Amino acid sequence: MDTASLRMATRDRTRVDARATAGVLPWQLAAVVFAATSVIVGLIWDISWHMTIGRDTFWTPAHLAIYTGGAVAGLACGFEVLRRSFFSVVKPVDGVTVWRLFNGPLGGWLCIWGGVAMLTSAPFDDWWHAAYGLDVKIISPPHALLALGFITILGGALIMAVAEQGREADRRDASAIDSAEPSGIAPYVVAYAGGLVLAMLSIFTTEYHDREAMHLGSFYVVSSLVFPFALVAAARSTRLRYGATATALVYTLVMGIQTWVLPLFEGSPKLGPIRTAVTHMVSLDFPLLLLFPAIAIDLLMPRLRERGAWLQAAALGVLFLVVHAATQWPFANFLMSDASRNWFFNTDNIPYMMPPDWLRSLRQFESESTMETVRAFGVAVILAMLSARAGLGWGSWLRSVRR
Repeated sequence: MDTASLRMATRDRTRVDARATAGVLPWQLAAVVFAATSVIVGLIWDISWHMTIGRDTFWTPAHLAIYTGGAVAGLACGFEVLRRSFFSVVKPVDGVTVWRLFNGPLGGWLCIWGGVAMLTSAPFDDWWHAAYGLDVKIISPPHALLALGFITILGGALIMAVAEQGREADRRDASAIDSAEPSGIAPYVVAYAGGLVLAMLSIFTTEYHDREAMHLGSFYVVSSLVFPFALVAAARSTRLRYGATATALVYTLVMGIQTWVLPLFEGSPKLGPIRTAVTHMVSLDFPLLLLFPAIAIDLLMPRLRERGAWLQAAALGVLFLVVHAATQWPFANFLMSDASRNWFFNTDNIPYMMPPDWLRSLRQFESESTMETVRAFGVAVILAMLSARAGLGWGSWLRSVRR
């Protein structure tokens, strides 16, 4: 066979291999995505459990879902490290080597650490409650360790997903597959993992996003600090045309599903003081309208590619704040109205320990002076720009990951 024929045969074989693997995820990535989902579901469930029942035992279903996620992520990535280090026929070159002996994917190492941190926090948390009482403080040492484990596993899942996305792109380039053909499943997994990260950020800042605070400047300060980073990073890191939109859609579905599903189940308080009658599981609030600024970011980013990073960040940050405020502020009025008291928006979700004269129960907003609001929006503009700039940097790094 001459050289040209051999090259053509090799190219055809590579094209077939690329097509064959386009819709198949590595098993360890699938396991980590499952683990990240289990962690988010368990976390939301646990918060609902505390708002509805109170913590009556350590072995709640919510806790089991959380720690199952940590165990699956740690074990799956630990097995992959052992396989690559001691049982691989070909010495791996695309991973991270530790102590010149153990080789594994970068995201896998993060998941291992996160799994260990989460499982370590379990007996620590149980001892803490036995010694100091049931949930005396939300921010306690075992909860902080558990939160670090959450974040690390989600970050590991995201890094493993973008690495697979990069490898898919390399296989496509090597096989010269027509760009009109499907680009594989990895970009969608990146958007899904990014949506879980966005949901986690929303949950961690939920006390600043109560609907009674949606007419405060501080609401938009916190939003501008957190969400432009995640949305801009999603738009930059995923190879989907509407990466930020896909990521925001995943967040909306995750938070929406818990709003619709949890109240279907009965639940009643087992710890005092009981200030509000509760008969069914209390959900978190209806998701924020992050889809609208996400769509705006996806539409603007391609027009800014030739601009400097700081100019891009300034434009994207201001765009996020303007669109977010223009949609969320009037939507808050609707959430406070009687029209939102239905199964879809579920604005009757009052935790049992909250008194009847709480602003949420009265369907009233917290108030502040106009000057305070204007001053807060000035801070929010600056934070949105800085957050968008960090998102650009993080997203560009993620897009380059191959291991």
